[in-house]
Amino acid sequence: MRRINEIFESLQGEGFHTGTPAVFVRFSGCNLACPFCDTDHSSFTEMTDNEIADAAAQFKPELVVLTGGEPGLQVSERLVELLHAKGKRVAIETNGTCQLPASIDWITVSPKEGSAPVLTTANEVKVVFQEGTDVEKWRAQIRADHYFLQPCSCKNTAETIAYIMAHPHWRLSVQTHKYLGIR
Repeated sequence: MRRINEIFESLQGEGFHTGTPAVFVRFSGCNLACPFCDTDHSSFTEMTDNEIADAAAQFKPELVVLTGGEPGLQVSERLVELLHAKGKRVAIETNGTCQLPASIDWITVSPKEGSAPVLTTANEVKVVFQEGTDVEKWRAQIRADHYFLQPCSCKNTAETIAYIMAHPHWRLSVQTHKYLGIR
């Protein structure tokens, strides 16, 4: 049984796939305690992998984003296989502290201060930018095709842009879903 906070469809609001229709499977529970986390970890429904795949298949978008909390604590190879069998591509947004099933199609690592990611490769790295964060260590530790900095809760956009202008190997990711008023 997996602890699922919610399953819904919307547009991906962050990172490389911004603007892409997606089904979000939000897991409840995390091994970190980030002050800006937007998941209510006390709210969840226990579901089997089959129930999760069936629920995701009710939505039209091909892309399924496993998010949380920390989905790496609960995602299984079986769940990914079931989603693939339903014609879905599987992406995950993880803090990188857990090993993941090899069959996931797209990995976004969003490392957090004080954590020790075990993942050293990803499709994209998306760091929540906060004053004093050593973002360059994440770029050195995790090899990826794309590197994004994201303002923390849309509150320090100017500072994030200034950092990117001085370090152009980073790209800007904003939480467009918050600006648009969608989930």
